[in-house]
Amino acid sequence: MPPATDPHTASPPSAWLLRHAHLIPPGSRILDLACGSGRHARWLAGQGHRLTAVDRDAQALSTLAGLPGVEIRVHDLEAQGWPWTDRRFDLVLVTNYLWRPLLPQVAGAVDEGGLLIYETFGWAQPRIGRPRNPDFLLRPGELIDLCRQQGLQVLAFEDGLENLDHAGSIAAPEAVGQNPLRHVQRVVARRCGPGCWGEPAPLDRMHRF
Repeated sequence: MPPATDPHTASPPSAWLLRHAHLIPPGSRILDLACGSGRHARWLAGQGHRLTAVDRDAQALSTLAGLPGVEIRVHDLEAQGWPWTDRRFDLVLVTNYLWRPLLPQVAGAVDEGGLLIYETFGWAQPRIGRPRNPDFLLRPGELIDLCRQQGLQVLAFEDGLENLDHAGSIAAPEAVGQNPLRHVQRVVARRCGPGCWGEPAPLDRMHRF
């Protein structure tokens, strides 16, 4: 049993993921990137999906060993690059992680009809707390731009303040200190096949810091 202080297992699944889980087809092939101890992999496997759970931390991944429907892979994306050049997934999930050099590969791994669900800290986070390094903060509209460049249809997008007292946390408590506010950017997007585009779907909400 992993320690209760582990942020991935002690926290509930991301509220953004839960809000849009109805869009994930049954039995989907899911790539959970930088998954840590796998709070999302556990939940998604429990819904009948097949997971590839990836993290560079072998000890964290070991808590998923033997879980039905979950393939674990120890891999350092930043040092070793992108290993799935010949694989596509029904859902690519990223929470609380950003490594810009591989963003095109992340979006490119979404299969036709599949989804990208991505959320992490936004550009105004340094006004509130950690992280402060701009390398780990999304620029204004960056996820929208990524989806457009990679041919993904945006289904929902948010960019603004979140109050952790009123929403499911996707961050370790120490990452935001005592401040219940954080700035996040997140998107849900689909790779549509020919003829499925129609009118663009309305965005759920867009609120600016």
